[in-house]
Amino acid sequence: MTMDFSLLMLILLLVTAVVWLLDRVFFRRRRPAHAQEPWPVEWSRSFFPVILVVFLIRSFVVEPFKIPSGSMIPTLLVGDFLLVNKFVYGLRLPVINTRLTQGSPLERGDVIVFRYPEDPSKDYIKRVVGLPGDTVAYANKQIIINGKPVSTELLGDFSYITEQGYILDTQKYREQLGRHRHDILVIPESGMQDMEPVTVPPGRYFVMGDNRDNSNDSRFWGFVPDDNIVGKAMLIWWSWDSLETRVRWQRLGEAIP
Repeated sequence: MTMDFSLLMLILLLVTAVVWLLDRVFFRRRRPAHAQEPWPVEWSRSFFPVILVVFLIRSFVVEPFKIPSGSMIPTLLVGDFLLVNKFVYGLRLPVINTRLTQGSPLERGDVIVFRYPEDPSKDYIKRVVGLPGDTVAYANKQIIINGKPVSTELLGDFSYITEQGYILDTQKYREQLGRHRHDILVIPESGMQDMEPVTVPPGRYFVMGDNRDNSNDSRFWGFVPDDNIVGKAMLIWWSWDSLETRVRWQRLGEAIP
């Protein structure tokens, strides 16, 4: 398991703070007046403010996130870089993730980043489909919440190049989840099985990718605990198409529906 980046930042913050503080309190007065500052002290004094600002912003305001797979196509593309709102659902202490403030409740249709329940060292991004207490089913390529099919509208055929380099033909639908109106993809003839109704437990969420037949989500590994939630995906700040080696300028600054 790789070290959590927040933990690494915290360690660097503490080390630079301790080195700088010990020098100010004990060692500086013992050095000759014109002696050169030792390099560990110089580095700590220079980097501590930078690390502190980055740590506070990343822990309590926004965190960058890169889309690594196609599970959220067409909403998010491989190579999109996002800003994730860390405070909308309540402030949490970094590393231990203890909630400090209540914040706004998650809404059905929110796109969230969370620590993968089966391997918390990995961050996943999906759309919230089921809230605590909801009964969720999936049948005939359509989500059913509390016995009611979610509204969808066929937009037409949609093809894209996969990460493996082949063209995949799908159909694009527009879906309404709560107040969120967004596009999804389905493969009409795929072998994706229907899912029997499940009830979302308290403190848990049912999530799915917008690329419905190419998403590893709650249909396969279960619910996302509230403690695993990192934040809400806000907007795309950078987008790089590795297949065509170009910037997708039209996506920059795009809000996530």
